[in-house]
Amino acid sequence: MAETSRPAGPAILAQNQYGKAENRVVRITRDGATHHIKDLNVSVTLSGDMDDVHYSGSNAHVLPTDTTKNTVYAFAKRYGIESAEQFGIHLARHFVTSQEAIRTARTRIEEYAWERIGAPDGGHSFVRKGQEVRLTQVFYDGTSWQVVSGLKDLVVLNSTDSEFWGYAKDEYTTLPEAYDRVLATEVSARWRYGWTGEGDAPDWDASYAETRRHLLEAFAGTYSYSLQQTLYEMGARVIRERAETDEIRLSLPNKHHFLADLTPFGLTNDNEVYLAADRPYGLIEATVLREGREAAIPVDLTNL
Repeated sequence: MAETSRPAGPAILAQNQYGKAENRVVRITRDGATHHIKDLNVSVTLSGDMDDVHYSGSNAHVLPTDTTKNTVYAFAKRYGIESAEQFGIHLARHFVTSQEAIRTARTRIEEYAWERIGAPDGGHSFVRKGQEVRLTQVFYDGTSWQVVSGLKDLVVLNSTDSEFWGYAKDEYTTLPEAYDRVLATEVSARWRYGWTGEGDAPDWDASYAETRRHLLEAFAGTYSYSLQQTLYEMGARVIRERAETDEIRLSLPNKHHFLADLTPFGLTNDNEVYLAADRPYGLIEATVLREGREAAIPVDLTNL
């Protein structure tokens, strides 16, 4: 099909992208009797000189999405999976540098953790960890890199050292003030690295582990008067302790625990029995920046 120019009329093509979503790849490395497993869900998005395929249907510049799928599996064999970030960098670089029509590539990766069943230093039996999902997104435009990593589904709870009182009230306010409450949330976090391709890249695995540790320790160590305060302390600790990170955005749903009313049974509930409500829930979100930097992580984390 011959290439054609844009058709006449008021409609013009704006932002566009295409790719292959949710390629599940499991890479097993066998080191004698000891095996190592990496379990990823990889999505690839490509953008560039794609006007004509939309206007005329010419596929001359279109690398098939099936090819991107095949590349994911081939690269898992060729390069292995050192970390989700490094694997995403390999893929993004390949698509931008190997295809003239492709100007930018974005890879989104979820990593599912496994732990060994039995001896921690060997074996081939694993159980999926029922904890957080590790995340990363790599964007490359042929010149510079942007790496945003994070996690989701990390559920945490403080059984004390949390209060909530002194808030604004109106005629519809019924919530009683709390001076000793359960504070629980399911952490969704994204953090942006300052690395843009120059100099040594961070140690991605070590950075993830340390960032996760600081988030957890800040949550546990903050005497909380509001979930907003706790969120800020979590983000600020990461910025303070991890020099490679310029920005972190946190989304914290308040997983409410309400004291169960036991008075009909002649029982006193001294902060012992709670109703865990899954909805509706308060949703607290904010970005914490390194001073002098500008925010780049979208307010809606699903639009990364």
